[in-house]
Amino acid sequence: MMPEVQAELDSLLAQMFHPSLRVIEPGLERVREFLTLLGSPQKRLPPVVHVAGTNGKGSLLAYLQAVFEAAGLRVHRYSSPHLVRFNERIILGGKEIENGALTDLLRRISPLIGKRPVTFFESTTAAAFLAFSETPADVVLLETGMGGKWDATNVVDTPVLTAITPVSMDHMNFLGNSLAEIAGEKAGIIKRGVPCVVGRQEAVSTQVISLTADSLGAPLYRMGRGWQLMEQQGRMLYESPERLITLAPSLAGRHQFDNAATAVACVDKLPQFSISNSQISQGLAAAQWPARLQHLQEGRLAALMPKGLELWLDGGHNAQGGQMLADFFRERGMKEIYLVCGMVKLKDTAAYLAPVATLVKELYAVAIEGEETGQPAEQVQMAASHAGIRAFSAQSVEKALQSIASHAKTPGIVCICGSLYLAGKVLAANAKP
Repeated sequence: MMPEVQAELDSLLAQMFHPSLRVIEPGLERVREFLTLLGSPQKRLPPVVHVAGTNGKGSLLAYLQAVFEAAGLRVHRYSSPHLVRFNERIILGGKEIENGALTDLLRRISPLIGKRPVTFFESTTAAAFLAFSETPADVVLLETGMGGKWDATNVVDTPVLTAITPVSMDHMNFLGNSLAEIAGEKAGIIKRGVPCVVGRQEAVSTQVISLTADSLGAPLYRMGRGWQLMEQQGRMLYESPERLITLAPSLAGRHQFDNAATAVACVDKLPQFSISNSQISQGLAAAQWPARLQHLQEGRLAALMPKGLELWLDGGHNAQGGQMLADFFRERGMKEIYLVCGMVKLKDTAAYLAPVATLVKELYAVAIEGEETGQPAEQVQMAASHAGIRAFSAQSVEKALQSIASHAKTPGIVCICGSLYLAGKVLAANAKP
C-alpha cells in the first residue's frame, strides 16, 4: 500500500477511536440512527448467524466459517477485538478486507461521525454492515462485542439463527454482577421465532436463557437436550436426531470439543445449506483461530525456546479461561509449566489465575506495551503471589522468555496468557525478522 494511503487509513481509524467517542452507553438508538445515515445496511445482509457468550464465541465462528467454506459457501465474518491488524475484524468472502476497500469504507463513514457521534465499536460494526451489504455472500457470521441485548450488532432484527456459547463472569461493570444478570444480557440476541443453539451452561444461565426463549417462542436447542457431546471408546461424538459424527477439531484444548459440537448443532439448525458429515469433518479439522491455545513453533520469540520447551499463546482472561488453561496443562501432562502473564484493568486477575495456581512453577508478570488499559506488571505479580504462585516482574515478554529459557527444565511449557491485547502484541513481535 502507498505510504500516503496507509497514513490516511491510520488517521481514519484514529478518528474513530478518539477518546471523546469511547463512552459506552447501553441502548441501540445511537447506532440505529447512525446506520440510518448510511442507508440501513443491516437490513440488506445475507442470512445472519448471530453469536453471543463469554467464552468460545470466536472459536465457534472459526469452526462455522471453515465448515461453510468446506461446503463451498461464501462467508462474511465480523469479530472483535483484532490481534494485529484492524482488517481481521471484517472478513469478506473468507478473506480479510483489503486496505483499499477498508479505506473507502471509512471515508464514507468518517463525515457522519460528526453528525451522530458513536463509539469505536459502533462505527466499526457499521463499517462491517456496509461492507457485507454490498458484497455478495451466502452467510454472515456475526459476533457480539461483550454483551448481547444492547450490543451494537443486535440491530439485526431477523437472523436465521442465534447461538450462545458458555456464559461466565466477565465485563461485570457493564453486564451485571451475577451470572443471571450476565446471561440475561447475552440472551438478548434471541429473536422471536428464530432457533437458538445453546452450548454448555451453568444451571442459572440455562434457566435465564430458557425463560427468554420461551417468552419469544424461539425454539431452543441446548447441549444435553436436542443434541449432546459424548465420549465413546476414546472418541468424542456429536449426536442429534439429524446426525452422529466423530469430532476431531483442529484447535487445542478439551473445551474445543464443546465449541466444535456447538458448531455442528448450528449446522443442524440450518438445513437450507445441506451440509454433509464429510464437509463438517473437513471444516472442523481446518479451522484456524489465533491466540486461542496457539502453539508458536516458528518465529522470533519461538526461537528463544530451547529444545523441549514448548511456547504457547492464549488470550483467555477470566475465571473460565483460567480453568480451560488448567485443563489443557493437565492434558499435556507436563510438570514444568511457566507463565508470562499480562492483564487489562477491570479483570479479576486472582480469579483467572486460581485454577492454574497449583500447576505453575513460575510466573513472569508483564505490562501490555502501549495499552493504556493494562494492569501494571507489579499488580499482576501481586495477584499471582497471593494465589500461591512464585511470581516475578519482567520488563517485556521477550525478557521474560529469555529468563525462563535460561533456567527452565525440559520437557515443559511456557504459556503467554491473560489478554487478547497482549496476544496481539506477541503475534506481531513473533512475526518480526
